[in-house]
Amino acid sequence: MTLFVVTVEFRMSMIKVIKRTRCPICDHNDIEHLQSLKGYPVFMGCVDQSIREDILADMNWLICRSCGVLFLENLIPLELLYPEQHNASVGSLWTRHHNEFAKFILGFEASRILEVGGAHGILESEYRSMHSYRSWTIVEPNPSPKKDCRANFIKNFFDENFKFEEPFDMLVHSHVFEHIYRPDDFMHHLSNFIGEGKYLLFSIPNLQGMLERKYTNSINFEHTVYLTEPYVNFLLSKHGFRVESKKYFMDDHSIFYAAVRDSSVLTAEIPSGLYELNKKTFLDFVVHHEQIIVDLNNKIESSEAPVYLFGAHIFAQHLIEMGLNTANIACLLDNDEKKQGRRLYGTNLKVESPQILSNVIRPNIILKAGIYNKEISEDILANINCESIFWD
Repeated sequence: MTLFVVTVEFRMSMIKVIKRTRCPICDHNDIEHLQSLKGYPVFMGCVDQSIREDILADMNWLICRSCGVLFLENLIPLELLYPEQHNASVGSLWTRHHNEFAKFILGFEASRILEVGGAHGILESEYRSMHSYRSWTIVEPNPSPKKDCRANFIKNFFDENFKFEEPFDMLVHSHVFEHIYRPDDFMHHLSNFIGEGKYLLFSIPNLQGMLERKYTNSINFEHTVYLTEPYVNFLLSKHGFRVESKKYFMDDHSIFYAAVRDSSVLTAEIPSGLYELNKKTFLDFVVHHEQIIVDLNNKIESSEAPVYLFGAHIFAQHLIEMGLNTANIACLLDNDEKKQGRRLYGTNLKVESPQILSNVIRPNIILKAGIYNKEISEDILANINCESIFWD
């Protein structure tokens, strides 16, 4: 896949943006432009710096006419995209995910495990509560281990330059594959890294289910390729991995894969019709958000009660970039204590705990957090303010 670097000026900063010129899946150059969002925040987290230091870049979505995959043109340098860990380890849904994925791993014998992108080490803790192991090593550029994690962390990116001399039985990763800029190269590296007959187990978001449901955390500056099942199957088989097992965690959250290194596997064909299907799904997503912004702005303008926006993350950023009027929004709400008191990158909005709603009369809360809506709204209604009104 061809990538080249260009220097672009954004918000008082000169950054080198990586540009894709060919499809990241099939390497063809038969590319069609679908949407451009000008000046989109490059970081999804919260910061303490001045807004003048925030970097914005154009988010240009393309589609390959040959294989139908959706992908992002401008890729942000990793040190800007991931300046710090921003994915919280809070929430019952993620706890359930890690617990179920640990059970899935347990079905395949392994005592020495190498994990790529383990962040907090939650998966190790969940697995250890069920089964013992000899060693667990996590390769992670921004480690933030939880207190009871016993894994050995290596602060690094897993790429062609990474070396690991210790023996391992299984390589695992959870919600990492969708962040990779060169998925074909990544799978090629895994193929050379994992010995014949050894296992590769991973969890990946169900991007098709998410985009079809119009979730704003489906594709973005971090999820730059629409890695749905046909493309995952193609890449696995192309690089000598045979899928032994697959399991769905909910119908719009994640898919668990268990693959074994097998050099005799034949490359699977990418099904026809994906160009038409994926283009329609994406354009429906765009139209949906154009329509809900009109509806939300009308509600904000006519509301007599305070209006809050939940989710100091891509959920809020995307609504704002699509035109949400934030002038009359009191603040952002988020359950993550590490975000509270800080500012959401690319916006002027500060983050507060949902506990501030406790004494507010019938607060209006914009809640567009995808699969997490139910968990968030139930918690606020049951434990903070039963009069809360959700615009979702």
